[in-house]
Amino acid sequence: MTSVNFTRAAEIAAMAATIGRLLTQVMPRRDQVARLARMNKPLMNDPELVRFLQWCLPKLGLRWAGFRKVRGTVRKRLTRRIRDLKLPNLAAYRDRLETDRSEWRRLEDMCRIPISRFYRDKAVYDFLAGEVLPACAQAAQSRKGKVLRVLSAGCASGEEPYTIALIWTLRLAKAFPGVALEITAIDVDDTMLSRAKSGCYAAGSLKHLPSDLRENGFEPIDGLYCLREAFRRSVNLEKADIRQGLPDGPFDLILCRNTAFTYFDDAAQKAVFSDLEARLRFAGYLVIGGHESLPGQALGFERLTVGLPVYRKTGKAGKLSARGRHR
Repeated sequence: MTSVNFTRAAEIAAMAATIGRLLTQVMPRRDQVARLARMNKPLMNDPELVRFLQWCLPKLGLRWAGFRKVRGTVRKRLTRRIRDLKLPNLAAYRDRLETDRSEWRRLEDMCRIPISRFYRDKAVYDFLAGEVLPACAQAAQSRKGKVLRVLSAGCASGEEPYTIALIWTLRLAKAFPGVALEITAIDVDDTMLSRAKSGCYAAGSLKHLPSDLRENGFEPIDGLYCLREAFRRSVNLEKADIRQGLPDGPFDLILCRNTAFTYFDDAAQKAVFSDLEARLRFAGYLVIGGHESLPGQALGFERLTVGLPVYRKTGKAGKLSARGRHR
C-alpha cells in the first residue's frame, strides 16, 4: 500500500470512529429507552385514583364530592410525588402512607386546590361594591375608631383581599371620610402567601377586573402586573389554617369562598362555620362560594338575594359542634 492510500485509510478509520462516538452519544441506550418508557407510563388509571381518594380524603377531614371535578390536578401532583419517591405505582404509595405518618402532610398539601383571580364571580363583587361595603362603612362610621374590618379566609395568592382593597380605595373611600379599611387575609399555603406578598400577577389573573380598577391599581413590571403600594397597605397577610381557628374578630365582612364548604367534611364545615359566626358582628356579612351552601344547622343568617351566596347575620346561631380534630 502506498503512503497516500495508507494515510487515506487512516483518515477514513478515524472518521468512522468519530461517527461511532457521536452516534453513541446521540442515540439513547436501551436502558435509557426503557427508563423513558417507564416515566411516560401512567402510574394510575382513573378508577384507581377515585378509589384512592375515597380512601384517603376522609382521613384528612376532606370529602370526595368536593374533589370529583378537580381530581385531575391531584393526579398530576400524586404522579410527581410517586416518581420523586421512586415508587412503581399508586398502590405502593398507599403502602407508604400506611407506614410513614409524615407522608400524610405531603398528601394533604397535594390536595389543596387554590383557584384565585381578581373579581372572580363578577355578580358577587358588584353586589359587595354596591350594597355590602357601603352598609359596612356606614356602620363603621357610627363606631369608635371607624374601622371597617374584613376577613378573607383562604385568600390563596391574594386576589380576593386585594380586589376588596381596590374597590374600597378607588370607588368608595371618598364617600366615607374617616373610615379606615383593615383586611386580614389568611391562608395555610406558604407558596400562595409568597405570591400574595409579591403582589405581582400575570395578565390572565386580571382579565375579569373592571377597567378602572385594573388601570389605576397596577403597573407593568417585567411582563407582570404589580399592585401599587397604595392598595397593599390595608391588607395584612397571615399564615393560618382555618380548621385550627381564625383571627380575633369582630369583622364586618367575612369571605370564605370555595374552600371550607367545598372540600371539608361535615364535621369540619360545622366547626369552621361556628368560628366564622363567632367572629362576625351582628348584622355583619358572610360570603361563601357560588356552588356552596352553609351547614344544615346554620341558624341566624339570612340570604340577601336569590342567586348570590351573600348572607347577613341576624341573630346568634346555635352551637353546631365541637371543633373537629384533624389528623
